Amino acid sequence: MELPRTSLLTTAAAAAAAIVLRKHDADARQAAERMAAAALEALLNAIDANDADTGAHVRRVATYSLIIADEAGLSIPEQASVERIALFHDIGKIHEALFDIIHDDKVLSPDDRRAIATHPARGAEVLAPLDGFYPELAQGVLSHHEHWNGTGYPQRLKGRRIPIAARIVSIADSFDAITHHRRYRAGRPVEAARDIILAGRATQFDPELVDLFTFPPVFARIAAAERQVAKWQTPIHQRREGRDEQNVPEISFRWRPGRRGSRGRPASDQPRKKER
Repeated sequence: MELPRTSLLTTAAAAAAAIVLRKHDADARQAAERMAAAALEALLNAIDANDADTGAHVRRVATYSLIIADEAGLSIPEQASVERIALFHDIGKIHEALFDIIHDDKVLSPDDRRAIATHPARGAEVLAPLDGFYPELAQGVLSHHEHWNGTGYPQRLKGRRIPIAARIVSIADSFDAITHHRRYRAGRPVEAARDIILAGRATQFDPELVDLFTFPPVFARIAAAERQVAKWQTPIHQRREGRDEQNVPEISFRWRPGRRGSRGRPASDQPRKKER
């Protein structure tokens, strides 16, 4: 399935939901919200079906992002937003125009790099039809490669003009890129990733979030999670008999009963400072 077809999926879901919402009925609204959540779940399955490596990557990034968001004191709704942005931050990479480039072992040419740099915008375009339900999602995906000093892409946003969820996902994404094994290189130790992220403080990354990420008790949570999520290779929908279910990462935006809970804290654009 090519990515443009997933655009049709989100557009159809959003259009149908909009029709239902015009009825101003509580049951109809709940049905529309369920439809939007189902669209997200279908999109995540589409990522798995197109690229199992990306499917595993986005779940690892979501895990790290949720730890950072929790430690930063974000509320439960804000943490859910961070999780959604993390899960879909790379959906633009499964576009047919980029898939072969990303999965080729050859050294990337300047043209290849320019093409890959379009993936945030491609992903935001896919998710835009769901703005009525998740207004922060497309913008968060669009912004996850922005840099604190304004040298990122695609909009060259700077500092706190970058949504805080995108700033969190940026750190988590870089951490996973450094620590996880790729076809063309071995993953590096978590300590090496921590030092590289620290070196990007106030240039690539939000300085306060880097301070939080590298604070020993917080980083201990990240390192413990890395040992667990490193096992996540098989897409969640490809369950196999006898498989260790502890290795199956769950998603929490499902509308069905049994959602994973998390403890909430007051919302803020500023990460909570840790006492040292």
